[in-house]
Amino acid sequence: MNSILLKIKEWSNYKHLPLVIIFVTAVIMFFLLIGNVKENKYDITEFQLSPETIRAVKTMEDPVKTEEEREKAALEVLPKFEFQEETADNQAAIIRSIFDSVMEIKKQNIPVDDVNGAKNQLDKLKKELDKIAENANYVQLSDDALSILLNQAQTTLKQSSETLVTYVKDSLNQPIRMENIPDEKREIEDRVKQTFKFPKEYMDVLITIARFSIVETEIENKEQTKLRIEQAKASVEPTRILQGQILVQKGEIIDREVYRQLKLLGMVTSKSSFKPLVGVGLFVLLTMWVLYVQTTNGKARTVENTKSLLVIAFTLFISVLMMKVLQYIAYNFDVVIAFIFPTAIASMLVYLLVNERMAFITTIIISAYAGFIFQEGYTNVFQMEITLYILFGGIAGIIALEKTQHNSQILRSSLIVSSMNIVFILFYLLMTKTTYGVSDLLFYFGAAVLSGVLSGALTIGILPFFESVFGILSTMKLIELSNPNHPLLKKILTETPGTYHHSVMVANLAETACEAIGANGLLARVSCYYHDIGKTKRPGFFIENQLNGYNPHDNLPPEASRDIISAHATDGANILRKHKMPKEIVDVAEQHHGTSLLKFFYHKAKEQNEKVREEDFRYDGPKPQSKEAAIISVADSVEAAVRSMKEPNAEKIQALVKSIIKDKLQDGQFDECDLSLREIKIMEESFCTTLNGIFHSRIEYPK
Repeated sequence: MNSILLKIKEWSNYKHLPLVIIFVTAVIMFFLLIGNVKENKYDITEFQLSPETIRAVKTMEDPVKTEEEREKAALEVLPKFEFQEETADNQAAIIRSIFDSVMEIKKQNIPVDDVNGAKNQLDKLKKELDKIAENANYVQLSDDALSILLNQAQTTLKQSSETLVTYVKDSLNQPIRMENIPDEKREIEDRVKQTFKFPKEYMDVLITIARFSIVETEIENKEQTKLRIEQAKASVEPTRILQGQILVQKGEIIDREVYRQLKLLGMVTSKSSFKPLVGVGLFVLLTMWVLYVQTTNGKARTVENTKSLLVIAFTLFISVLMMKVLQYIAYNFDVVIAFIFPTAIASMLVYLLVNERMAFITTIIISAYAGFIFQEGYTNVFQMEITLYILFGGIAGIIALEKTQHNSQILRSSLIVSSMNIVFILFYLLMTKTTYGVSDLLFYFGAAVLSGVLSGALTIGILPFFESVFGILSTMKLIELSNPNHPLLKKILTETPGTYHHSVMVANLAETACEAIGANGLLARVSCYYHDIGKTKRPGFFIENQLNGYNPHDNLPPEASRDIISAHATDGANILRKHKMPKEIVDVAEQHHGTSLLKFFYHKAKEQNEKVREEDFRYDGPKPQSKEAAIISVADSVEAAVRSMKEPNAEKIQALVKSIIKDKLQDGQFDECDLSLREIKIMEESFCTTLNGIFHSRIEYPK
């Protein structure tokens, strides 16, 4: 394991390593995702025995079954009928018009003794009735029937007209549909026969007029009926073939219906489409491009960037793997099992191990992957509710961690995530049209809570693994190392109390300055606690630990003093490495003096020997490699110098700080870190402000 870690550390400096990481991650993601578009294919035909139990590979609408259900619903729709109140009056008016025309012709006293006279009378009546036929649905009577009417007395015609009008109106004032007309005609015929005792020829004419007057009074409103049918069809839920649904059991005959469903799902063709695979590839490349651009830049690819990329890549892998497990078992449940997924695990891990910005980006990518993995149906690209669920849960996790300082607070943060999940689940349940039972509601709200709790619990469990494998110094780890009960801090406090106090003062200075320029203030503070741990090897040789004014350097040659003093940086780094402390803290212990000159011992040696070289009295280095190390180096010198100053005031402190910074700048101690002149100025102002607060003038109390 150690050899693997060493190789990883060696490769971390390789400039193309981020591209290698992105490529490997892209390949893994591609093969994890293609299962969501790559469908099972069967080389089968109709009416053969199924070689295995075949399940639907996806949820998909069955258009044939859906159309059958809609047609069935349409057939059950009752037509919309409307009662025509004016029909009775219209038909009554036609009957009156017939008899009135007959009686009007008879009043004209046209001679009917000969054939011509009767014919003239009949022709006039036919002309009158033709006028009626132009505007109404006239009953066509034969010439014989008209002649019979003309031969009746006026009183008979009047009586017949009134009676028929009454009977027809009585019938037509009731709803009559087309299928009921024969019954109504028979009924009115019976009434006419029971009422009149006229000769058979005249009775037949009256019955004919009565029967033809019966028409439908309830007319179908075809537009309304059509609208009802359309509404009934629209109300039918699409029939779906559900993912995981058994289409045919092993050994059963594949009938036409099963074969049709298999073809619909695209499971019986031997030809594979490359379009889905290309789509997945483009999707993965898009997400990987975002990660690469955000974690690296064209000018520098640092070890930190590579570590960040590795953390995000492993986080993606773990998250997608959990999604695949949930997706694999999802078809066994009637509820959306994906809501159990810990929504904030990725955002919490990346936030704690990398930074807030990358946590947001990773959350977006994870939610997109989730929407893709949990999608259902051939036409859907993303399961949008799952995408939004993980997106909002992840953002809630980032916000909840902003002020977190202990591992225990991660679990409290997970309750905030659970609250966000519950709100989203409530939105989801209200927006869906499905009716949910009590057990379903309990599952969904329980899943929301469990998702948040799992996010915190898994983050706490996985965090040490990431810190150990990738050598990442997280905020949680720094806070843990700042605990005064840490064995090394106890060692400094008990063996070198003066150094401990000096380290705390330097930590205050360095943290404030780092935060002022945007560097890692917490890293600077914790590094300061340990930066002088090398002094525990020979505590009495450092002035802050000397008692009773005795200084052993007074009795030592300057070369020996030089070796003792300069060794504390190397000794401290070795002690920290031995205790497996983070590399960033080890680097500060080794670099906080850089290659600066031990001026006191150099000048003391020069007094004894003019040929002494300045290079021989410098620290071994290296020079500060980071902003934090450079600031700590200045804070270390400033704190010691101001502490030894008599009656410090603002002017003296400012002059001293400027002098120390100028000396280090001219000595090239900042040459190997990316500290700008503007940041150096801000650092100087921060030191002065902090030191003025510490060494302010006090009131002299009377004795």
